[in-house]
This record gives sequence, C-alpha cells and structure tokens, in this order.
Amino acid sequence: MTFGWLYLIAASILEPCWVITLEKADGFKKRSWGVLTVVLILACLYLLALAVAEIGPGISYAILAGIGAAMVVGISVVLYKEKVTPVRLLFVSMIVIGVIGVRLASGGMLS
Repeated sequence: MTFGWLYLIAASILEPCWVITLEKADGFKKRSWGVLTVVLILACLYLLALAVAEIGPGISYAILAGIGAAMVVGISVVLYKEKVTPVRLLFVSMIVIGVIGVRLASGGMLS
C-alpha cells in the first residue's frame, strides 16, 4: 500500500468527523465546534490533495465520498438513533461494495 492510499484512508476517516462537528456547530453558533469543523475540513482536504497527487482525482474522490457516506450513516445510527431499515442497509452496502470495486478496478488489492 502506497502513502497515497494511507492519505486517502486518513482523509476518509476525517470526513465523517467534520460532518458530525458541523452538526454540533449549530450553524456556527457554537464557535468551538465551528473552529474544530474548519480544522477537520482543512486536514481532510490536505490529505485528499496528497492522495490525489498519487492516485488521481476520480478514484480518490469516489473512495473518499463512499467511505465517508457509509461512516456518517453508521455514526448517525449510533449517536442520533436513526432508524436502520433493510432498504437503508441495502444501499449503504452498495456504497461499500462500490468502494471495494473501485479499489479493485484501479489495480489494487484489498489488503
């Protein structure tokens, strides 16, 4: 695994973090949460930029968005008690399968 993929994984972990802090910032009325949101967004974009330089923009962004979306759904179920329905599970599973497929199609292995 190259550093590009490590940067991309780190950026993908930061994405749901800033989404959650954005919600906590309450429209940036809560300054500390707002500042943390901006810091996380900048760190996420920086790591994404490093990944894009090695992997390319299409693959990098597709994987970032897919992992981020799946993680935000999971976090929302745990933190905000959002309902888990079979249809939601189906579509989140499709996102995860898509991310794995993009990784395999880009010449990489899963490990």
